[in-house]
Amino acid sequence: MSKHTTRRRVLMIAAPIVLTLVSSTMILLLAGANPLEAFGHLLTGAFESPRKLGDVVVAAVPLLLCSAGMLVTFAAGLWNIGVEGQMVAGAIGATWVALTLSAPAAVMIPLIIVAGLVGGALWGLLAGVLRTHGHVHEIFAGLGLNFVSMALTNYLIFGPWKPPDGATMSGTDPFPEAAWMPIIPGTRASAIPLIMAAAAIVAVYLLLRDTRWGLTLKAIGLNGQAARRLGINDRLHMLIAFAVCGALAGLAGAFQATAVYHRLIPSISGGYGYLSQLVVLLSGLRATLVPLVVFFFSVVQVGSPRLELRMQVDSSLGGVLQASLVLFFLLVIGLGNRLERRRN
Repeated sequence: MSKHTTRRRVLMIAAPIVLTLVSSTMILLLAGANPLEAFGHLLTGAFESPRKLGDVVVAAVPLLLCSAGMLVTFAAGLWNIGVEGQMVAGAIGATWVALTLSAPAAVMIPLIIVAGLVGGALWGLLAGVLRTHGHVHEIFAGLGLNFVSMALTNYLIFGPWKPPDGATMSGTDPFPEAAWMPIIPGTRASAIPLIMAAAAIVAVYLLLRDTRWGLTLKAIGLNGQAARRLGINDRLHMLIAFAVCGALAGLAGAFQATAVYHRLIPSISGGYGYLSQLVVLLSGLRATLVPLVVFFFSVVQVGSPRLELRMQVDSSLGGVLQASLVLFFLLVIGLGNRLERRRN
């Protein structure tokens, strides 16, 4: 690797971080807050107790699963904005198992995992069919299906799955305990979701790097027309990519329902589907960097409420940090590419 390339990569990483810190510092100063104290609370708030560390894990699991899925669709050049809806579909599938079947945990938990995978995969395939056969751009198809999934969730909560004492925005009745993911004592975190999320990101990394299918997806993403001329069935591979991404997102939704809330609630996805897109962009579509970005985002998300408790600074500063970092990252990449073209 040349010195020029090394310097460029270091700049691409350092510049967005510096710009984010500068802009956030200005916001804090305008709000009359001490920036160093605020950043200190933001970071230490996620590590002040075992329960908080568990909350970091809880936030990291759906981000890891959804980001792993989005790496697959991004490899094929697809902007799968419908990840949010695919999470919801997985949660609905898990809820159906939890509320319909009666079995011990050893049976219920595997069935819930399968239902989450299948529900998300089917919802992802629906977006894929709209893209490949309906000629609807995946961004619009995904956004539309996100709204449909949320409406379906509300219908189920206020309709067929309505609690006996009346439906509320708090969701369905709690699931039977056999449908709850085992929790690490003293926290809200569960080991099963964390292990499966870590396995998912490793599997996607190996899939995209070492398999023929991964190479095929990248070929489609780089030049779909050329791939078709080489005899690649791009529609089929796009559908599989949507299904894989949807399955992982659906698994994240199933874990949200059974490991975090123990019920289906209207906002079961928690915005993690959209946030995972920022994670993937910030990682530069590299699976090896996704866990680091996910850890940062999870720490900021868990530590943000401490700002409001200790400094009376709105906890939304955490969201500002996350969004600013991605914005400046994309800005630096764009400027870097423009300067590179001029130099050549």
